[in-house]
Amino acid sequence: MSRRSSSDRATLADVARLAGVSTATASKVLNGRSDVAADTRDRVLGVIAELGYKPTTARRDVRREGTLVTVLDIVESRYAATVLQGILAAATAAQAELLLRLPPEDWIDTSRTAARAWIADLQASGVVGIIVLAAAVPDSVLLAAEDAELPVVTIDPIDTTDSRVVSIGSTNWAGGRSATEHVIRLGHRRIAWIGGPLSSSPSAERFHGYQAALHSAGITPDGVMIRHGAFSVEAGLQHAHDMLALDEQPTAIVAGNDEIAVGVLAAANGLQITVPGDLSVTGFDDTPQAQWTTPRLTSVAQPLVGMGRMAVETALGMVNGVQPASWHLQLATTLNVRDSTGPAT
Repeated sequence: MSRRSSSDRATLADVARLAGVSTATASKVLNGRSDVAADTRDRVLGVIAELGYKPTTARRDVRREGTLVTVLDIVESRYAATVLQGILAAATAAQAELLLRLPPEDWIDTSRTAARAWIADLQASGVVGIIVLAAAVPDSVLLAAEDAELPVVTIDPIDTTDSRVVSIGSTNWAGGRSATEHVIRLGHRRIAWIGGPLSSSPSAERFHGYQAALHSAGITPDGVMIRHGAFSVEAGLQHAHDMLALDEQPTAIVAGNDEIAVGVLAAANGLQITVPGDLSVTGFDDTPQAQWTTPRLTSVAQPLVGMGRMAVETALGMVNGVQPASWHLQLATTLNVRDSTGPAT
């Protein structure tokens, strides 16, 4: 099938025909709609670029070509970098600009006046939607965003119960349970937990999954071997060091994220405790660093890139009047078994 000559003006029907889609689908891609498969969107955008197609109608909505802002305060973590990869890929595919912002000072206690000024500053930069990564969103900011008709989408939010914002996360409870069940099947009974703060909904859900697995196996949790703190290597190192100094050491430690698990591995190495010979360790998130550790880390995989993509597609859909099917979306987790877990001795 021949392409149109460069002297002819391409039409939307030409784009659809050459991309092998309907005109309606080509229109959805052009308008940044979220209900189009990624490979279909890429194919249509490729044809648009090749033909040099430009819309001929005057119905173009400037909001469809606006900017999204991602607000986060954990830029140094592999978790954040992986989620951002998905956000950037989806924004690029949708031809949307992307800004990254740290939360303003005193974010949690932001006044209504300061929140309105912050939202106005974003709008002046062309922002049409807000994505917040792993942070709480103050009421003042939610109200100001609502008044400005800016959609707010959160990824792994601190609070998943707020019905005023769309939240995107994973099946944290199921992930915590699957990691714990894995070491139980390996014969472990002294199974410790080192997690993030219980004030974080994802952290609490993972911990409850751990508890559920122990309960189902008839294992009574030992309070001495349960710790909550920061999602950091330092927290994992300190808590694991304390636990591994006990007379009755755990034979397995289920960590609330990969960074905590890296700290556990460091503590075990410093105490000359072999992994997995003396101690099995699991992580959560399955960030790229899970395959860089020695031994390679068994970890619960969150679809981090997919969560970033979904946040962008959901935000742009809301900009264009498409409401999400659910305001609390959870993507499935899977356990990737590697070298850091083995039979109890």
